[in-house]
Amino acid sequence: MTDPTSEKIQEPRLWRDAGWTASVIKNEDDDGWAVAMTKDGAAEPALVGPWTMGRDKKNPKPLDGAAFSTLVKTASEFVRRSEQQLHASLHQSIAVTVGEARITVHLDINPDEDNPSAVLSARDEGDDVLAEVRVAPSFKLNRSSAVAWAEGGFARPAAQ
Repeated sequence: MTDPTSEKIQEPRLWRDAGWTASVIKNEDDDGWAVAMTKDGAAEPALVGPWTMGRDKKNPKPLDGAAFSTLVKTASEFVRRSEQQLHASLHQSIAVTVGEARITVHLDINPDEDNPSAVLSARDEGDDVLAEVRVAPSFKLNRSSAVAWAEGGFARPAAQ
């Protein structure tokens, strides 16, 4: 049995291939058209953007191979950057000097819907763990909070 979302489709307003579906849709905000790029298995489009009008200025320009390839590349890059941004916001680090020691303070957030949590840790230049404490997921890691934590002997920071 084949997965219906994996079937290759090449229609003027719907293309499916390479794990993506491009759907040309009426733009609800104006008289134009938009294209929605949805990754196979996703409930929502990863990217929605304007689509070119056809020669009659009423209907959309039909999808073609070159346009679909460009849309797949753009949507894939958008998803990749979104994932990188999410990773960066959930896994932060900052290097600080405290006394003679150079340490790197890490904040790792687990965004679980039911029970979000975060761990603040400090590592020395040899990557040995100096301290690790649980903090609120809303903890703000910056240079001053990292230095204050280290200078305070790595005691659990007060709730912010």
